[in-house]
Amino acid sequence: MHSDEPSEKQIEIFKAMSPQRKLDITLNMYRMARELKTLRLRELHPDWSREKVEAAVREIFLNART
Repeated sequence: MHSDEPSEKQIEIFKAMSPQRKLDITLNMYRMARELKTLRLRELHPDWSREKVEAAVREIFLNART
Protein backbone atom coordinates (compact mmCIF):
# COMPACT_ATOMS: atom_id res chain seq x y z
CA MET A 1 0.00 0.00 0.00
CA HIS A 2 1.24 3.48 -0.84
CA SER A 3 1.42 6.02 1.93
CA ASP A 4 -1.16 8.21 0.17
CA GLU A 5 -3.76 5.41 0.13
CA PRO A 6 -6.21 5.24 3.03
CA SER A 7 -5.89 2.42 5.53
CA GLU A 8 -8.76 0.03 6.17
CA LYS A 9 -9.43 1.86 9.45
CA GLN A 10 -9.63 5.21 7.66
CA ILE A 11 -12.08 3.73 5.16
CA GLU A 12 -14.22 2.36 8.01
CA ILE A 13 -14.29 5.75 9.70
CA PHE A 14 -15.22 7.51 6.47
CA LYS A 15 -18.01 5.05 5.69
CA ALA A 16 -19.44 5.54 9.18
CA MET A 17 -19.64 9.33 8.77
CA SER A 18 -22.90 11.02 7.98
CA PRO A 19 -23.23 12.73 4.61
CA GLN A 20 -23.29 16.08 6.44
CA ARG A 21 -19.99 15.33 8.20
CA LYS A 22 -18.39 14.34 4.89
CA LEU A 23 -19.61 17.57 3.33
CA ASP A 24 -18.31 19.62 6.26
CA ILE A 25 -14.86 18.02 5.95
CA THR A 26 -14.80 18.58 2.19
CA LEU A 27 -15.78 22.24 2.51
CA ASN A 28 -13.19 22.79 5.22
CA MET A 29 -10.48 21.26 3.03
CA TYR A 30 -11.56 23.47 0.12
CA ARG A 31 -11.42 26.60 2.29
CA MET A 32 -7.99 25.61 3.60
CA ALA A 33 -6.70 25.05 0.05
CA ARG A 34 -7.91 28.50 -1.00
CA GLU A 35 -6.37 30.08 2.08
CA LEU A 36 -3.02 28.39 1.45
CA LYS A 37 -3.07 29.47 -2.20
CA THR A 38 -3.89 33.04 -1.12
CA LEU A 39 -1.00 33.08 1.35
CA ARG A 40 1.40 31.71 -1.25
CA LEU A 41 0.39 34.28 -3.86
CA ARG A 42 0.81 37.08 -1.31
CA GLU A 43 4.27 35.73 -0.54
CA LEU A 44 5.22 35.54 -4.22
CA HIS A 45 3.64 38.88 -5.14
CA PRO A 46 3.80 41.26 -2.17
CA ASP A 47 3.08 44.16 -4.52
CA TRP A 48 -0.32 42.78 -5.59
CA SER A 49 -3.45 44.30 -4.11
CA ARG A 50 -5.88 42.17 -2.09
CA GLU A 51 -8.30 42.33 -5.02
CA LYS A 52 -5.68 41.08 -7.47
CA VAL A 53 -4.74 38.18 -5.20
CA GLU A 54 -8.41 37.24 -4.74
CA ALA A 55 -8.98 37.37 -8.50
CA ALA A 56 -5.95 35.17 -9.11
CA VAL A 57 -7.13 32.62 -6.53
CA ARG A 58 -10.60 32.62 -8.08
CA GLU A 59 -9.12 32.04 -11.52
CA ILE A 60 -6.83 29.26 -10.30
CA PHE A 61 -9.69 27.39 -8.63
CA LEU A 62 -12.06 27.91 -11.55
CA ASN A 63 -9.54 26.29 -13.89
CA ALA A 64 -8.30 23.57 -11.50
CA ARG A 65 -8.30 20.00 -12.72
CA THR A 66 -7.96 16.81 -10.71
